[in-house]
Amino acid sequence: MKIDWNADALAVLPDLVALRRAIHAEPELGLHNPRTTAKIRDALAGLPLTITEGPSTTGLIATLAGPQNGRTVLLRGDTDALPLHEDTGLDFSSATPGAMHACGHDSHVAMLVGAAKLLCARREQLAGTVQFMFQPGEEGHHGARFMLDDGLIDPLPDAAFALHVMPNAPHGVFGGRPGPLLAATDRLHVTITGRGGHASMPHDALDPVPIACEIVGAIQSFVTRRVSVFDPAVVTIGKIEAGTTDNIIPETAKMLGTIRTLSARTRADVAVGLERLVTGIAAAHGATAQVRIEQGFPVTICDARAVALGQRVIEDVFGADAWRTMASPVMGGEDFAYVLEKASGAMFFLGASHEGSDWTACCGLHSNRMMLDEKVMARGAAAHAAIAERFLGGGFDG
Repeated sequence: MKIDWNADALAVLPDLVALRRAIHAEPELGLHNPRTTAKIRDALAGLPLTITEGPSTTGLIATLAGPQNGRTVLLRGDTDALPLHEDTGLDFSSATPGAMHACGHDSHVAMLVGAAKLLCARREQLAGTVQFMFQPGEEGHHGARFMLDDGLIDPLPDAAFALHVMPNAPHGVFGGRPGPLLAATDRLHVTITGRGGHASMPHDALDPVPIACEIVGAIQSFVTRRVSVFDPAVVTIGKIEAGTTDNIIPETAKMLGTIRTLSARTRADVAVGLERLVTGIAAAHGATAQVRIEQGFPVTICDARAVALGQRVIEDVFGADAWRTMASPVMGGEDFAYVLEKASGAMFFLGASHEGSDWTACCGLHSNRMMLDEKVMARGAAAHAAIAERFLGGGFDG
């Protein structure tokens, strides 16, 4: 008998909405989200799950063992918020100054809890084991890597899947693609050192500000002329800092930027090229430059077999209109990439714009006004559960 995952998920939707709103009102940052973890534990109480936690974070793995010792599948939801002030006006807006769930992680937790409820209810029919990964520190803190290093995901699963809501995408529509889905995210630090002096006598000083400006322009030429359009990179300088007032030439100028790439090769080539370019331009003016590249998340690469499985399941559960194959990657980053380096799998996006709204006009992720339609959480929970059950029953061919 075919399981109606959608109907089962709609039955638990009120609980998921309540959980999501409770987490939204008390957002937490970084690797340690104790209040959020407590809410997750309460929501999972009474289910036939084994909970494992590690020393480096407040993340946890909840394991559901079916009666058959078969495959293992991991489902992941992230728990941390972003450091910004919320301006949504919602009744359950953040009560924590300077923190907001503007990336939908509160809904990711709720959907994963929903999937746990659905799968626990059908435990006796499961052909293997499900690991529910509740992971803090996704917003630049490498939480997934810490949980792997802590040995919480040992042995590694046979497949791993994650969902991410998109508030400015069509309501209830899932998207994915094989290969690179999201970019590697590295941070570029540059310090140019010249010689300070009086602003009216620049010939007696060595002004680092015009050197910094020249470097910014040269970086864009470097990207378009030295990086293949078929394996692209984005380098954006987001901050330039120099000087204290109008009549002083500063000694240093500092720049902070982001590097986004879609392959390990281009990632390495861009790092070498930027070092050469920045130090060379500074030297041409008689100045010096220090370049430091802080490595962020690796490229999020989705296994084609996992994407195909996800598409089949979503179309079976929700209909063909519920799936879109993405034409290109997104240059944002995601630390689920660490899991996908260890286990084959995929991440999918779920459109969370309000039903009937113009999704193109909705505020996107990381906006202080980001909102989502909570009804899509039933779809997310159902998709998680259906994909896990199908994989356990037949692997990537299920």
